[in-house]
Amino acid sequence: MKPIWMLVAVMCLPLFAVAQDPAPAAAPAPADAVAALETTLSDQTDVAVTVYNNDRALVRDRRKLSLAPGTLTLRFMDVAAAIQPETVSLVSLNDGGNLHILEQNYEFDLMSPEKLMEKYVGREVTLVNKSNDLNFFEQKAKLLSVNNGPIYEVEGKIFLGHPGQVVLPELPGELIAKPTLVWLLENGGRDHEVEATYLTSGMSWKADYVVTMNREETKMNLEGWVTLNNQSGTTYQNAQLKLVAGDVNVVQSDMMPAPAMEMMKAAGAPREMRMVEESFAEYHLYTLQRRTTIKQNQSKQVSLLSGNGVAVKKIYEFRGDVAFYASKMEPIKNQNVDVFLTFQNEEKNQLGIPLPAGIMRVYQQDSGGMYQFSGEDRIKHTAKDEEVRLRLGKAFDVVAERIQSDYRGVGPTIHEAEFRIPVRNHKDTPVTVDVVEPMPATWTILSKSHDFVKKDAHTAVFSLDIPADGTVELVYRVRVQW
Repeated sequence: MKPIWMLVAVMCLPLFAVAQDPAPAAAPAPADAVAALETTLSDQTDVAVTVYNNDRALVRDRRKLSLAPGTLTLRFMDVAAAIQPETVSLVSLNDGGNLHILEQNYEFDLMSPEKLMEKYVGREVTLVNKSNDLNFFEQKAKLLSVNNGPIYEVEGKIFLGHPGQVVLPELPGELIAKPTLVWLLENGGRDHEVEATYLTSGMSWKADYVVTMNREETKMNLEGWVTLNNQSGTTYQNAQLKLVAGDVNVVQSDMMPAPAMEMMKAAGAPREMRMVEESFAEYHLYTLQRRTTIKQNQSKQVSLLSGNGVAVKKIYEFRGDVAFYASKMEPIKNQNVDVFLTFQNEEKNQLGIPLPAGIMRVYQQDSGGMYQFSGEDRIKHTAKDEEVRLRLGKAFDVVAERIQSDYRGVGPTIHEAEFRIPVRNHKDTPVTVDVVEPMPATWTILSKSHDFVKKDAHTAVFSLDIPADGTVELVYRVRVQW
């Protein structure tokens, strides 16, 4: 028997496993294979990763191999643990006509203390004593069961557990250390550069944006950043990185089951380090103009886009409700109006770049010139030449009330109501507040103190210019029919 210090350990009270030969035993090749080969990341010549919005990535892994002619088994190591095996393909890039796939397998029966013990149920193991309570140092035993703990038979006696270590004579060939793709190949040539392509879950990305606005609230700088999260089960060294923005349809399969972003300086990353955008099918593709390593269990941020001197407009809005017109209502007092930020995603406005969905965080300068956080909102995928509208929060110093000064039912489905809406501006600068009134099916403004715009069939908008530290009151009467 070999000395104890030569045994290879794995934990199971704790559990140990050893191989009879110093070199690890290869998994048995298929019966019709005459040779076996393993390929690891040391053979990799290139890797490209395309990440989608829906927890999915496309991996292209190129490796240079020296393959013997004939039938052989290729064990393709270091693939993503979250791989979708049904999406895998393998092609020869230099001699495709002479490399044929006979069989493809994905092995994921990974080695663990529990799995090793399960494989040895009914077989002989060695118990190494670590307690003075037993009168042996090493003892052969038969492993009877591992349900809720190991049970051993030693010289006709039954041991429920063991205070020492368990030594296995060898590693079961059917267990592997990490997920592996296995191909049975027919090779008519010899050397090949192959590319394995597959989809994997466990990778995702999202866009985050930093907006820095001037004190006048008329111009802003925009920096877009990508936060990439890799939990696919492997590392992608020096990879080409592409991101797809858009809602790619995915069929759900029964087979398959980021840190906060800090404020960035307005200058952002150098232009050559940012991502280049292009149209792709019905989506948009962003390509990083340099290679990057994407580590397992890593969150990585890269610069996406930027725009400087973008014209922006702040909007104050006090919004009603369609239910206000059907019955009498109590006054609504001291309501802080909503604040929005809008800008046009146009080239003439220093942008014109398709914006992936994400969160925009807005920072503004205080009196000392320091940028302070002033709100955030989530945007949808926004095409170029479209408007971006961000809801920042409530205005502290702009307050409105809604008072129903009259109401009467004209008929079963016809109602008349009159409203007084005083809006008070406590700021030392004038503001414009849009009073947005959602209307029911049919409506007519009978009288009004201010003009309005019929935004659509169900919306009237009154724009009130309110001086600094001043008040403006909107009064209107409307007839509605449900």
